[in-house]
Amino acid sequence: MWFVFALLSAVFAALTSILAKIGIDRVNSNLATAIRTVVVVIMAWGMVFLTNTQNGIAEISRKSWLFLILSGLATGASWLCYYRALQLGDASKVVPIDKLSVVITLVLAFVFLHENFTAKSLVGCTLIGAGTLLMVL
Repeated sequence: MWFVFALLSAVFAALTSILAKIGIDRVNSNLATAIRTVVVVIMAWGMVFLTNTQNGIAEISRKSWLFLILSGLATGASWLCYYRALQLGDASKVVPIDKLSVVITLVLAFVFLHENFTAKSLVGCTLIGAGTLLMVL
């Protein structure tokens, strides 16, 4: 089931880029990010209440709070940079560079989470990196 959700995530991310590029025309990138964020917050809390999981807040550990907050800050920084890049550049060039996050995530997962980094991972990272360079040059 994780594969289906990951694939849907990729489809929605692609739609996000195209819709954002159209919507950001003559709009300050920070304002556009803020508008998008409000929509995401409403949608996320809507899902929490729809699935009746709001009572789980009290059970979240301090460590989880810390890392969820740090993750939120990283997401915010990513979105602000992404929208500014989209405003300044072509979506066809911005998006592949943004997707280098796949390579960076694999390296960080190996270093900090001690996940396996196999020969297949190395080849995949190399191909993604080369493909990104090919697309943006």
